[in-house]
Amino acid sequence: MKTQTECRPLEYYLDLGYPITLEVAPEGGYFVEIEDLPGCFSQGDTAEEALEMIKEARHLWLESAYEDGLDIPLPREEREYSGKFFIRAPKSLHRRLDQLANREGVSLNQYLVVTLSRVVGHEDARKTKLR
Repeated sequence: MKTQTECRPLEYYLDLGYPITLEVAPEGGYFVEIEDLPGCFSQGDTAEEALEMIKEARHLWLESAYEDGLDIPLPREEREYSGKFFIRAPKSLHRRLDQLANREGVSLNQYLVVTLSRVVGHEDARKTKLR
């Protein structure tokens, strides 16, 4: 997507600290990804090799996007979050979630925050065990 905003120098983007996800690949070796840069991933036989490979992939991704005049996303830590987001869900799911929240004696919002926190916590724990 082309951006209408003023573009900063390429060096600015190259100096940003994008979070890296490193996982053990099921077929062996390691898979590494920068989720903030769609399609920016690599692999390696060792964790060290995968981390070296993602550095090169990151540089090439940023350089290509910059040269093509594409919008370059900022790292998650650089973005401001309001704590609000909106979703659309089927009525049946909305009703079921509301029933579960009522059963627990909490608001639907509070129920969703707790439920999402549990899921994210389990996923983070799973990824930590793989390292």
